[in-house]
Amino acid sequence: MAHIALPEDLPGISGAFAFRPETAKPMRELAHVLLHEPNSLTQGERELIAAYVSSQNDCYFCQASHGAAAASHLGGDDVVLRVKTDFESAPVSPKLKALLAIAGKVQRDGKLVTADDVERARREGASDLEIHDTVLIAASFCMYNRYVDGLGTWQPRDPGMYAQMGQHLAEHGYLKSSR
Repeated sequence: MAHIALPEDLPGISGAFAFRPETAKPMRELAHVLLHEPNSLTQGERELIAAYVSSQNDCYFCQASHGAAAASHLGGDDVVLRVKTDFESAPVSPKLKALLAIAGKVQRDGKLVTADDVERARREGASDLEIHDTVLIAASFCMYNRYVDGLGTWQPRDPGMYAQMGQHLAEHGYLKSSR
């Protein structure tokens, strides 16, 4: 049961967005720019960063929905599960591993990111834009995760619902609800 009167039929952030559409609009737009619009990082890579940060924050709704979106882009959930468990041994590029290391530090405390972390990412081919967007995805998902969990939103455990939601996010982005 949510801590405030949210729509009972809308899970996670969807219920919070429906409760306050005027704040939902810029939050949706930010997610759309970061995760869906063209970028040198693939949509799957950006969704992996969001799912990883959400898993580190233990936000079930966000890690499940963005993990499903990443799986939709990547053709399955094996890589998602491996990134969430141990990204350094996951079958992703060295550049993405370096960016995930930065994202993990931002998730804990942005001040933990060092010049060495950024240099590692650059050595692996990351551009300043990719480093910037990784930090912003990680910081934004800390906010989104705390929004979902802080309101005590309904977070069903139905894998089929998340797969459907992930497919919608992968195909259509974040400007409109998948429900």
